[in-house]
Amino acid sequence: MASEFDLIDRYFKRKAPAGMLGVGDDCALFAVPAGMHVATSTDLLIEGRHFFADVDPRALGHKSLAVNVSDLAAMGAQPIGCLLGLALPQVREPWLAAFADGFHAMALAAGCPLIGGDTTGNPGGLAISVTVFGAVYPQAALRRDAARPGDDIWVSGVLGEADIAYRLLSGQMPADDALLARTRAALEWPQPRYALGQALAGLAHAAIDISDGLLQDLGHILRASGVGARLRMDDLPVSPALAGLPADRLRHAVLAGGDVYELCFTAPAAHGDAIRAAATHAGVAVSRIGVIDADEALVVLDADGAPLPDLPRGFDHFRST
Repeated sequence: MASEFDLIDRYFKRKAPAGMLGVGDDCALFAVPAGMHVATSTDLLIEGRHFFADVDPRALGHKSLAVNVSDLAAMGAQPIGCLLGLALPQVREPWLAAFADGFHAMALAAGCPLIGGDTTGNPGGLAISVTVFGAVYPQAALRRDAARPGDDIWVSGVLGEADIAYRLLSGQMPADDALLARTRAALEWPQPRYALGQALAGLAHAAIDISDGLLQDLGHILRASGVGARLRMDDLPVSPALAGLPADRLRHAVLAGGDVYELCFTAPAAHGDAIRAAATHAGVAVSRIGVIDADEALVVLDADGAPLPDLPRGFDHFRST
């Protein structure tokens, strides 16, 4: 059987970019451009909690890094590199090869090479930890506490698909092969908006990536900034793949569905044209969905302008109900 070090050399060691010391030493070494700050984030993914045991390992490799790159995008940061920790219940080299392919493909696309990490055995199940590093000018960072009254609220992409795919795969909804085929990629192959995030630096005030639901994640911006928001349900970019769903299921998926990894951000109304141009250049659709106001409340309005009652909550690992 291959040793830990053989596995690292075979599947995870790649030539580091110029000026960087990567996999194979006690520490990675990298430089940050003058005047920029390091942005860093980490995520832990646990089998049975964050992904299903039978997930495509290439998709899992992709998603393991993608969800972290999404955090860099939400800060407007340029990716630099990442660390990978793997706790493996067993060594299956075909699985590792596919996982590594997905991980490295995402790393290459985002310019976020693997520069270190650790592997270990874990009879309790598969666990994956990824830490990313990026660089951002501090005055341009898209902080959660920077939203201002009068800002427009925007969201990239479309909403709802990943939530529906999860509920189909977990048995919370009746089996529907056609609907699953239309939504599964959103859950298992999320596309972090790193190009858009960097383009928004200097245009947007505050941003967050939508991992736990639009209302919950936007709520983090509102609390940090001491402001409120008014959204219009009809302006939310609902995925066309969800056409025909019952209204209550659709509303929950769009407002509270997690695993989206789109950006929700606020920006001065005067920057609307520049934001649309930046989004077009990044190849991402954006939608204006509401406005920030001084009243510290989050309201979603229906087609008649009346507040929707009983807004759904997003995901919380430690909520019992």
